[in-house]
Amino acid sequence: MLRNRLSRRDFARLTAAVIVLGAAVIGTPSLAQEEKPEVIRIGSTAPGHLKFILFRNQKLLEKEFAADGIPVELTTFDGGSAASVALGSGAIDLTYIGNNPSLRLGASGADVKLIGLSSWVPSNETLVLVRPDSDIKTLADLKGKRVAYLSGTVRHSTFAKALEAEGVSLDAVESLNIGIENSGPALVRGDIDAIVESTGSATKLVEAGQARVLFDAGVSGRPEWAVPHLISVNGDFARRYPKIVERILAVDIAAARWADAHRDETIDIFVKETGNSPQAARATYADGRFYQDPEITPEAIAALKGEEAFMAKAGLLKGSVDYDRWVDTRFERAARQSLAATN
Repeated sequence: MLRNRLSRRDFARLTAAVIVLGAAVIGTPSLAQEEKPEVIRIGSTAPGHLKFILFRNQKLLEKEFAADGIPVELTTFDGGSAASVALGSGAIDLTYIGNNPSLRLGASGADVKLIGLSSWVPSNETLVLVRPDSDIKTLADLKGKRVAYLSGTVRHSTFAKALEAEGVSLDAVESLNIGIENSGPALVRGDIDAIVESTGSATKLVEAGQARVLFDAGVSGRPEWAVPHLISVNGDFARRYPKIVERILAVDIAAARWADAHRDETIDIFVKETGNSPQAARATYADGRFYQDPEITPEAIAALKGEEAFMAKAGLLKGSVDYDRWVDTRFERAARQSLAATN
């Protein structure tokens, strides 16, 4: 069961430490002397990345900005592409989404900044499922078969890499741009031959006996296929409200630390909010860590550049990313310094 009392108490302490950011992050007592946004709008791919889920479940950002009278809207999107379009247009201010849609937006030259990592889990959370009675035994058997996945997602990229490793082109399968809400029932009915989905969503079909795992990228994939998921901000929002961005990242860092210190509570919250299998959640974070720290390390940049190169080769990206323009680590560094000053 979700231990709400413990979670609320611990998160209250977390929030109390972060609330000092009115002085620590900003360097001023409050936001009264500077322009404030009417609302802070943050998006993630449904059901939401882990820290986004913690924000929603414990209302961390609402508490952080309550004294300033700034409401926070947390919105989920069906796929990272829709979220990245909303970010680039200014319809939302920040995103917690996958690397593929983030890289495409960065390569487009849109006015966005990469300001942190949403997560960087070493295992690759992608499964390829077929019906239990299917005669498909290997990835190579998918040639000419109907395979459903959301186009432009990390799963799209991972599936292409897995096929390439078997000497099969993605063009050799009949790709259908369908999400799990429709692809799962279609697979069960036999309308399609396979689906490519995230571990949490796909495991429920396996546990129900409605599908079997053909390929698990977390087991059979290559380590370099695990690429960070990202936190991005609209450029105009970052320029107008830099101290707001710093405070958001300070809450982000604190939430990441809390998750690693409270593994069971974090798993309970994740399962409650997503409806995913507890077994799948624990398997994803098998070593007891959640890998949520937002720091953009040189290794993270190298992984993103490798993913960008693959996407370009596979026709999943147009243009190229100017990393000097796109990456901005100042907000994360300032947020980390502010947290250190409050401890």
